[in-house]
Amino acid sequence: MQMTMIEALNSALILELERDQRVVLLGQDIGANGGVFRVTEELQRKFGEDRVFDTPLSESAIIGSSVGMAVYGLRPVAEIQFAGFLFACMNQLASQAARIRFRSAGAYTCPLVVRAPYGGGVRTPEMHSDSLEGVFLQTPGLKVVIPSNPYDAKGLLASAIADPDPVLFLENIKLYRSFRQETPEEHYSIPLGKAKTVQDGSDASIFAYGAMVNVALEAAKLAQQEMGTSIEIIDLRTIWPLDEEAIVHSVEKTGRAIVVHEAPRAGGIGAEVTAIINDRCLYSLLKPVGRVTGYDTPYPVPGLEDYYLPTPARVLTALKQVMEP
Repeated sequence: MQMTMIEALNSALILELERDQRVVLLGQDIGANGGVFRVTEELQRKFGEDRVFDTPLSESAIIGSSVGMAVYGLRPVAEIQFAGFLFACMNQLASQAARIRFRSAGAYTCPLVVRAPYGGGVRTPEMHSDSLEGVFLQTPGLKVVIPSNPYDAKGLLASAIADPDPVLFLENIKLYRSFRQETPEEHYSIPLGKAKTVQDGSDASIFAYGAMVNVALEAAKLAQQEMGTSIEIIDLRTIWPLDEEAIVHSVEKTGRAIVVHEAPRAGGIGAEVTAIINDRCLYSLLKPVGRVTGYDTPYPVPGLEDYYLPTPARVLTALKQVMEP
């Protein structure tokens, strides 16, 4: 069945609510309104207010309550309306949810999923477009997942809900309704921590995730037309833990690499992927690893975001640099 990402996520939540009575959904306006982007539309009507319920506008209360529910046997899926508001529940995520297994020496786990929309290109107000995934890379015990298409979104969300540890599940706003993809109606899962080769290539590797996968595909097409180069594109999908084997295998094959993400450059996924490449396949590199990212500034006002976001043209420029002899 052809689904948008919104429909794929909604389908995944329906199936998990049906399959496991421990699954509950909570967040601001997710009930009668179906969430700000309608990911949870009709779910309260189908499963009742005990399984799908609205919360006060308090991110710390949403995640704090979810941690308690998860530790004592439920599998909460909490929605934070926009990723920029994750700062308001940072203590609950980093100090409580992510540390439960360590703090209890394995006696307790925290099977919690926190869903949050993020990303630019749709002209949102301040704090609504920020890509904060890099902030959570240094939070041991927390997994971070970012799908790039409807099929992966459904399968990855199923795995996130089944995971015994907390998962931050970030959904790019621009991808919600931008295209449809053949997606099974039945339940399936995609393992966390496994990247996917979107396009095979032999001359250079591009590592991306979320909306930047499509940007990478467009840049690879331009590179093929202008330079005749064959570009391999790897969708990281889970950005923590990273699929190191997929990264190393691709770079050992192509000898050149670029990382693309819309989050700020400093301390981001690009830096971590580059470090992995330097540690594990330095002698395979023909040129230094390139990075095409957002800038180390607060996310700009809507009228300027086109200058901030990575574009196929910027990625093509980086490809030309790594392809130089």
